[in-house]
Amino acid sequence: MRPEPIDLDAQATSPLRPEALAAMLPWLERHHWNPHSAHRGGRLAKAALEAAREAVAARLGRPADGLVFTSGATESNNLALKGVMARHPGRRLLTFATEHSCVLESARHLAAMGGAVTILPVQPDGMPDRQAFAAALAGGDIALVSAMWVNNEVGSIWPIADLAAEARGAGALFHTDAAQAFGKLDLSADVDLLSLSGHKIGGPKGIGALWVRPGTAVAPLLDGGGQEAGLRSGTQSPALAAGFAAAAAAADPQAAQAAARRLMEVAIAALAAIPHRVNGPDPLGNQRWPGNLSVSFPGLDASRLISALPGLALSSGSACSSGSGRPSHVLAALGLTGQQARQTLRLGWQPGMPADMLQDALGELAETVKRLRP
Repeated sequence: MRPEPIDLDAQATSPLRPEALAAMLPWLERHHWNPHSAHRGGRLAKAALEAAREAVAARLGRPADGLVFTSGATESNNLALKGVMARHPGRRLLTFATEHSCVLESARHLAAMGGAVTILPVQPDGMPDRQAFAAALAGGDIALVSAMWVNNEVGSIWPIADLAAEARGAGALFHTDAAQAFGKLDLSADVDLLSLSGHKIGGPKGIGALWVRPGTAVAPLLDGGGQEAGLRSGTQSPALAAGFAAAAAAADPQAAQAAARRLMEVAIAALAAIPHRVNGPDPLGNQRWPGNLSVSFPGLDASRLISALPGLALSSGSACSSGSGRPSHVLAALGLTGQQARQTLRLGWQPGMPADMLQDALGELAETVKRLRP
């Protein structure tokens, strides 16, 4: 068996970039200062934190004074939804059935607390149902719309600029979960709040960010010392921030797209000899991130495939929900049955993966499908 499995689960996380590790080491080995202390060591740590904020914001193409460091995209999404809705009591939240579980669970929490929430359907290819969206906006009283930029299970790239313009035209704020899009796409669309994750782009786990348009009213989730412009109390880690910033600075969206597309072509060819169904948009079209392929294998349970291939890192869906035992809510929203969802693997590759490694890994997968198919 290989000492480490071949990574076909790139949507779950990414390897730490060398640049990120190098940026973190001084803060792990030598500097222990609290960035919120007033002495010289604290000021040194504070300067590193602010330099990291500037670097992440620069890659994002947005003002640094709106960037709030968090523990990751889950916290950022919770802060965006709960924080905005707390400032707009009596108004409605709109989101979509294929959002990440942390968005949907935040929406359910708000509904359980008496808030008005609407979860909108999507089309069978995983793209938004624009008619349902327009109808919901026309109902008025919408405080916030939340939509994922790149879906973490089926790779669909949503027209965020258009959705945000429609939402803001109806008087609503617009939030996007861009954890799977940062470092891969142009994120210049005009939005009010945007969530990021460090470990999806080669940074460390345990840090992310929420960008908030200056002047947007957001209530904090945590009570404490009022760090991060009063929106996220708690001591920040200069090491994590430095690693996140270095990974963001090293990201090259155009190169990542081109490399991922070449690997998608390899994947399609490698799977062509076995019966399968691709879920989501056209794998080589502009509406899909080409580093993701959701594939169903009729008549074969995905968990059996995963067990039969210990040399490959495979998943049946979101890593955050993989232990629940429930079929994917994303695939259900696309119209798949529970049985079809349980026959599905989410394949993902880092853009820098060698093509022959992907070809060999998917060849191994294809041979195992042939062997196990009843």
